[in-house]
Amino acid sequence: MTPRHDSTALFTDQYELTMLAAALADGSAHRQCSFEVFARRLPHGRRYGVVAGTDRLIRALENFRFGDEELAVVAEFLDEKTVRWLADHRFTGDIDGYREGDFYFPGSPLLSVRGSFAECVLLETLALSILNHDSAIASAAARMVSAAAGRPMIEMGSRRTHEEAAVAASRAAYLGGFTTTSNLEAVRRHGVPGAGTSAHAFTLLHAGPDGPDEAAAFRAQVDALGVGTTLLVDTYDITEGVNTAIEVAGTELGGVRIDSGDLGVLAGQVRKQLDALGATKTKIVVSGDLDEYSVAALRAEPVDLYGVGTSVVIGSGAPTAGMVYKLVEVEGTPVEKRSTNKASRGGAKRAVRFARPTGTLVEEVICPAHESAPEAPGLDARELMVPLVRQGKPVPGLPTLEDGRSLLADGLVNLPWEGLKLSSGDSAIPVRFAGRSSS
Repeated sequence: MTPRHDSTALFTDQYELTMLAAALADGSAHRQCSFEVFARRLPHGRRYGVVAGTDRLIRALENFRFGDEELAVVAEFLDEKTVRWLADHRFTGDIDGYREGDFYFPGSPLLSVRGSFAECVLLETLALSILNHDSAIASAAARMVSAAAGRPMIEMGSRRTHEEAAVAASRAAYLGGFTTTSNLEAVRRHGVPGAGTSAHAFTLLHAGPDGPDEAAAFRAQVDALGVGTTLLVDTYDITEGVNTAIEVAGTELGGVRIDSGDLGVLAGQVRKQLDALGATKTKIVVSGDLDEYSVAALRAEPVDLYGVGTSVVIGSGAPTAGMVYKLVEVEGTPVEKRSTNKASRGGAKRAVRFARPTGTLVEEVICPAHESAPEAPGLDARELMVPLVRQGKPVPGLPTLEDGRSLLADGLVNLPWEGLKLSSGDSAIPVRFAGRSSS
């Protein structure tokens, strides 16, 4: 076997492989099973979650292969029979799930994995690490986008997280409705539109023996990027910074960015100053530790665009999605965990969401996979789970990132207005279990 430096096989926890070894030893490894990903509850203060990371998971699954390097690691604690099994392993099962950009609520079976116990159990950590991360960020991003009330959002949190997490975060934030990202690897890998101009270091660079020279910095940026660029005006005195920016770039300057201070007060002052200088079309960009609450607080201020970093990629704005991966069926027989506060509902499931003819969402109903959903006269029904993988291969024509982004944008319009509140409360719509799985 040749080394596979792109293998995802070791993005896992050791206990998945020790369970595999025990199951191979007693013959239970080949029993046909169903596993499901769901969240028992939403994070505190959240009324909906957004599914994200499904496409990344499917791509990672294609590289879930044990080459020489991976086998050398697991051979340290596994028996020879299990190592041989892993050397030949390919996932051959089926996966259904909610579309990226769709909502999920407590209990929603947002991913269903079916196949032998051996091949399904190995995917727990891979599935959860991707879906928990991306869904948490997309959910936070969607709240911020709603709070911004149509104003564009730039994701700029790469410096606040792991380098690979930064790329995934950029994708998830874009799915959640952000307009652009500062992360160029996300631009290359996922096609997210890029944005970025200048930091305080560039302004400070132009200081000389006689002190700051903000005009020189602005002039150099305009010469390189054109008058449509955005100049950072708060390195020194913000009022002088705005005056200097217009003196250098003229009244057609694209934008000015404020990165510190009382952003609401400063935005109002800068807007008046720009208008008085004749720069009525120059936009105001604000950044600096923003989250959905501070974005909402700025809604009445003359802000044209928000730059958000820490809170969308790692901070309080993106709490864990709390998803789990549980065995729910063995050889067609429902199984369920009954642990206190950690119970799971047995049996493979399907999910249907009902909406009024106007599009407003009303209810999500979860029932056994082989049963029809209850009828709801006067309401429109939509099946939530779609085929993603069949016999180990991705289903052709899967939704794109842009498809997921559009699905979420449409979904936010159709949520009941209570579901868009930033305060704590009930889920945006109720989830009801029907049929056998309701017991």
